[in-house]
Amino acid sequence: MMHWFLLILAIAFETVGTTALKVSDGFTRLAPSAITLTCFVTSLVLLSLVLRTVPVGVAYAIWSGLGIVLIAAIGWTAFDQRLDAPAIIGMALIVAGIVVMQVFSRTTG
Repeated sequence: MMHWFLLILAIAFETVGTTALKVSDGFTRLAPSAITLTCFVTSLVLLSLVLRTVPVGVAYAIWSGLGIVLIAAIGWTAFDQRLDAPAIIGMALIVAGIVVMQVFSRTTG
C-alpha cells in the first residue's frame, strides 16, 4: 500500500511543480522556478520508488492522467482557463480509464 501513497505524493509534487511553472513566467521568476525544479525532481524520485512494485505503464498512466486532470482544475480555478465540453469529456474518460485499471486490472500491483 505504501507504493500508492508514494504515487499520490508524486502526483501532488508534479501538480505543484506544473502550477509553479506557469507562475515562473518562462523561468524568469526565481522563486517559482526553484519550486518548479524542486517539485519535478521530487516527483520523479517518488515515481521511481513506485516503479519498484507497480508496472511502469500503470504507474505512468495514473501519474500523468491524474496530473492532467488536477492541472486542468487548477488552471480553471486559479488562472481562469476555461475548458469546453470536449475537454471535460476527455478528462472524464481519463479518470474512467484509471478507475477501470484500478478496479479490473490485475497488473496494478
